[in-house]
Amino acid sequence: METIPYFITVLRYIHQNPVKAGLAPHVLDCRWTSIHEYITKPRFIDIDFGLELFSPDRPKAIELFTEYMHRSNDDKCLDDHISIKLPDNEIRSYLAALGVPNSSLLQQMERNERNEILVQLKTLQGVSHRQIARVTGISKSVITRAH
Repeated sequence: METIPYFITVLRYIHQNPVKAGLAPHVLDCRWTSIHEYITKPRFIDIDFGLELFSPDRPKAIELFTEYMHRSNDDKCLDDHISIKLPDNEIRSYLAALGVPNSSLLQQMERNERNEILVQLKTLQGVSHRQIARVTGISKSVITRAH
């Protein structure tokens, strides 16, 4: 995500956050962001990189920057995402419930039957192909191809 378009999206996200939170009526009315550093004289923030992404001509860059900051959007960035990771022992318990008490039995199954089990494991939330490979002893490439 560390790209120039993402950087300017994050910049807008930061400057529009107080407006979206109802703390300021307008992006230029917020005193808690660095927006004024970009459009007037900077005192604390190094604005050169950010503005040069809009134009090498400073007045034009400020104009384009200001226009971009006003643009309505549904930017989503820097949001907290809850990451669920199923522990290995829960995957083993799930396998046992499917009638596979250990990984060697799964490894010895006929291919189609084994793939059906792998597909069921792949649908579990919070389970990666790498984790399934670790728990089952079946290669990640085989797991990826199972459908």
